[in-house]
Amino acid sequence: MIDLRLLRDDPDAVRASQRTRGESESAVDDLLRANEARRAAVQRFEALRAEQKQLGKRMPKAAPEERATLLARTKELAAEVKAAEAGVTAAEQEQRQAHLAIPNVVEPGVPAGGEDDYVVLREIGERPSLPTVRDHIELGEGIGAFDLERGAKVSGSRFYYLTGVGALLQLGLLQLAIAQALEHGLTPVIPPVLVKPESMEGTGFLGAHAAEVYRLEADDLYLVGTSEVPLAAYHAHEILADLTEPIRYAGWSSCFRREAGSYGKDVRGIIRVHQFDKVEMFSYCRPEQAAEEHLRLLGWEEEMLAKVEIPYRVIDVAAGDLGSSAARKYDCEAWLPSQQRFLELTSTSNCTTFQARRLNVRYRDEEGRTRPAATLNGTLATTRWLVPMLENHQQPDGSVRVPKALQPYLGGRDVLEPVRR
Repeated sequence: MIDLRLLRDDPDAVRASQRTRGESESAVDDLLRANEARRAAVQRFEALRAEQKQLGKRMPKAAPEERATLLARTKELAAEVKAAEAGVTAAEQEQRQAHLAIPNVVEPGVPAGGEDDYVVLREIGERPSLPTVRDHIELGEGIGAFDLERGAKVSGSRFYYLTGVGALLQLGLLQLAIAQALEHGLTPVIPPVLVKPESMEGTGFLGAHAAEVYRLEADDLYLVGTSEVPLAAYHAHEILADLTEPIRYAGWSSCFRREAGSYGKDVRGIIRVHQFDKVEMFSYCRPEQAAEEHLRLLGWEEEMLAKVEIPYRVIDVAAGDLGSSAARKYDCEAWLPSQQRFLELTSTSNCTTFQARRLNVRYRDEEGRTRPAATLNGTLATTRWLVPMLENHQQPDGSVRVPKALQPYLGGRDVLEPVRR
């Protein structure tokens, strides 16, 4: 949730953020009205309760001739207080709905526009010069890395089996990510992948992204699309001491996405699938540390990309393509030779205090006051990385070179040869 003090003190800043995102400015006015209505309802309730307490104190000392009048007013007040309390509850519910409707306020400098309005910050590495280009499907099936046909037979479209060297490549990649996370002081976590509605809502995934989420109706639980969700909810309703140093986790989990509305887009192979594995970084820090922490997470993502030796670029994502929780997001996109385009591999988002306000995650400042923490997340490795790894390291005979950093996880092999069928 956005800071209501910011809303009241500088509503034009929130309106400007909405315009940059391409969202409705009227939602800001709706929240302002709901906030004012709640404040008025609370004031009325508190005034009536104060009068009720004063009457309670006067009653024992009242003269007999006053008592009847005071008793009558006491009965009236009881009804008024009950009605005022109900009014506060209704006003709070209305404010909450209006509050949930507004995404995070974007950082200054975030590009305006939609999906195609990103800004390229840098491009790293050389795109390979390949005499013949095979796509990741031909390469992966050739070396026995996955089985798409049986995945579809067993589970339906966009499911797959990772087999043989494919399973080893993914396990090696994720273990390499965890090893790097440990080097930088992150705590490894294997979280639950089924979460309660409040955890999903608290991280902002039940708004515009609700159609992407798998829900188990019988149990009222959700399958997570990223371990960001259970890691953000890990410290819900807690106070994280003084938080002078960020608290950082690296979550390894399976992830599930319905991919609603993406029909016809990257449907072949393992680019856009319903289930995949991922190592996700997650950080809690003080709000004033968040911008620096964001760049730190981006740096660790680039460090991992360098280890798997694939060319990539970094983009500053436009406001209209941000999730509701993100104030800014940087993506790392790998070069995909078969399609002559860049493919998103990692995202890192600064969610400022947006998620922490929803989940009630706080820290204690130097004066002992509790403040909402800032939260950030960033992808360190995921199944999709196999796609550009196979394509950028392919060789003319259909074999695939193994990046040096991954060779220990594949028994020391430096090349994955096509298998006989």
